Amino acid sequence: MASGHTATREKHGREVRVWDLPTRLFHWTLVVTVAVAILSAELGVLSLHMLAGETVLVLVLFRLVWGVVGSQTARFVQFVKGPRAVLDYLRKARVGGEAAFSLGHNPLGGLMVVVLLLVLLVQATSGLFASDDVVNDGPLVPLASGATVAALSSLHRLLANGIFVLVGLHVLAVVFYLLVKKDNLIRPMVTGRKTLPRRVAAGNHWVEPRRAPLALALAVLAASAGLVLLVLRAAG
Repeated sequence: MASGHTATREKHGREVRVWDLPTRLFHWTLVVTVAVAILSAELGVLSLHMLAGETVLVLVLFRLVWGVVGSQTARFVQFVKGPRAVLDYLRKARVGGEAAFSLGHNPLGGLMVVVLLLVLLVQATSGLFASDDVVNDGPLVPLASGATVAALSSLHRLLANGIFVLVGLHVLAVVFYLLVKKDNLIRPMVTGRKTLPRRVAAGNHWVEPRRAPLALALAVLAASAGLVLLVLRAAG
């Protein structure tokens, strides 16, 4: 038993705080809300589906702003990299090389975050204008032309399948990192803390990422919710 603890200490370095509370709450609330949106659509509970979609819109708007003004690891500038960085990361992973350590999202994970946010933003927005041409209309359908409603309704249905694919890829990536690369991505998103590999902790002087005030996160969330409510009221 003692030898196991010793091996663990030799393999890992110290823990650092990676994800702040607003980012973690956003992540898990989005997971639940997207699941509710999908299930309610499948079950035909459209009132709940629309409420979930509007909540997704609030959450995505919050995350987009938090990605600019939030804590260090939550900011897009920290993890959104160009195509060359993403390809280099994939190349090193494919050949079994040692990619540069990322405290937050790696280049590929950062790309997935951006794609998911953009797809969810378009999906939630298009849902406000979507109609089934029978009974159920999105709250902003009266503000759009018939052609616009038809186009956005088709887009909304099409993107629903795309979201299934993206969520599936995300889950597969998390499982791959857990089972193959022995890197638990779930735990840091729950606890906020990540254990640095000993090779990284020993060779660098790590300072915990700067955290933005919780009051700022609450203000951003309130502003996001207020904007969505303002838009919804525009339809009367």
